Amino acid sequence: MQLTTGPMSFVSYVPGKDGKKIFALGLQQKGELVRYDAGARQFVPFLGGISAREVSFSHDGQWAAYVSFPERILWRSKVDGSQRFQLTFPPAQAFYPGWSPDQKKIAFGGTAPGKPSKIYVIPAAGGTPQQVMPGERYEGNPNWSPDGNSLLFGRLPFLEGGVSGLVALHVLDLRTDQISTIPGSEGLAYPSLSPDGRYIAASRDQQNVMLYDSKTQKWTEAATLRANSLYWSRDGKYIYFDNFAAIYRVRISDRKLEEVLNLKDVRRIGGPSSGLAPDGSVFLVRNIGSEEIYALELQAP
Repeated sequence: MQLTTGPMSFVSYVPGKDGKKIFALGLQQKGELVRYDAGARQFVPFLGGISAREVSFSHDGQWAAYVSFPERILWRSKVDGSQRFQLTFPPAQAFYPGWSPDQKKIAFGGTAPGKPSKIYVIPAAGGTPQQVMPGERYEGNPNWSPDGNSLLFGRLPFLEGGVSGLVALHVLDLRTDQISTIPGSEGLAYPSLSPDGRYIAASRDQQNVMLYDSKTQKWTEAATLRANSLYWSRDGKYIYFDNFAAIYRVRISDRKLEEVLNLKDVRRIGGPSSGLAPDGSVFLVRNIGSEEIYALELQAP
């Protein structure tokens, strides 16, 4: 039986002693997209400070694709916030968009009620999303190859029962629809492909950063810290990752680890919510939602 309506969600219900009220914690989910201005040493609004996450930029740095928070609707706009255009619609939800190299298409993970997460491709100008693979397996984190002919993707371990044999990284050839598995990737998820396509960064249970070199076909551990979001510098020299306490990066040439930005005093939303802007600055989603206790009065029909 539904007791409330509206944009606010309620948790932790406690009945009142008079039997006429219910006390509950009301949650209003809202984020603010900000980037770190190193010169001013502070966060400033980014893309107009919209409530969005999982932001991806076109290769020329002029366009952004992002997922609204908390609705998970896919949008695209210019990086100055203009020409904003809605690409997906409820009840579908979108995850992890990525621009094709020619900037004409956007790949993303998407779900519909009662169905597993699948990978879709949609024209950046708008249109009908096309599912790229059949079947009932969960798919996510699509990454375009530099030539635009294939998609690197991962499975979702928390939805696949955590069985390592079911979780691995794969490549879909968009020309032939053939799927291949990255050697040695069993148990790894959340892939991020380097700009030149040589390296793959991934994580095992978000507890480390693993790096795959396609030339040697070998995996090495790049960092042993918790890693939530994995993303590359535009020149491919660094892999960045977020463990909520701070943003770190690893230099690919010598595996040097360094802290980029401490986030201990930043109130944030859960899940992957940071990245690099086209100018190389760090952006993230600041949590500006509210949590308050409400007394809900029961009204019998």
